[in-house]
Amino acid sequence: MKNLLLTLSLILFINASSAGQGMPVYDNTNFISLVKSLVESAKQTAQLLKTAEFLKQQKENLEKVNSVVKQLKAVHEIGRNNQRLIGVMQNDLREILDSPYIKPEEVIRISESFNAIVDNSLETMDFIDEILSSDYLKMSDGERTEMLQEKEIQSREMVMEINMKTNRYRNIISFRKMQDKINNRETNF
Repeated sequence: MKNLLLTLSLILFINASSAGQGMPVYDNTNFISLVKSLVESAKQTAQLLKTAEFLKQQKENLEKVNSVVKQLKAVHEIGRNNQRLIGVMQNDLREILDSPYIKPEEVIRISESFNAIVDNSLETMDFIDEILSSDYLKMSDGERTEMLQEKEIQSREMVMEINMKTNRYRNIISFRKMQDKINNRETNF
């Protein structure tokens, strides 16, 4: 408002100083026209301020959407990691447990180690469902995103762990198979 009054005074001053060059000192038509344009400028400025506020709000909304998208990417990655775990359990674990080179006492230990990983994976999925479906302790989107990213890292670690265990048991099977071939080979001496 102060800027508007200052601008109005400045224009009147400039108008008054140029009037001394042969023009009438008080031209009511120009003054009314000037006031109208100043009022119109004030309306446009108010509209610009409203637009700026609207844009600020939209930026905040985009940031929220961006946060939700990040959450969804983390959830998607966790889901993919759980699919990998299920695939390993369905295919690789059955192959390992059915191998004649795995001893009966090892079957229980192998099953328990893989079951612990799957149980952890299922707990993670339940936790994610709880975070996304409720006001989990009135968390902000940033806090939810941070927790989901931590769970995503844990999920990746589970996949690495299960792949490492699968490879270890395959190597044990391969070694025992080779050892069995060496021990049971025929010699032609």
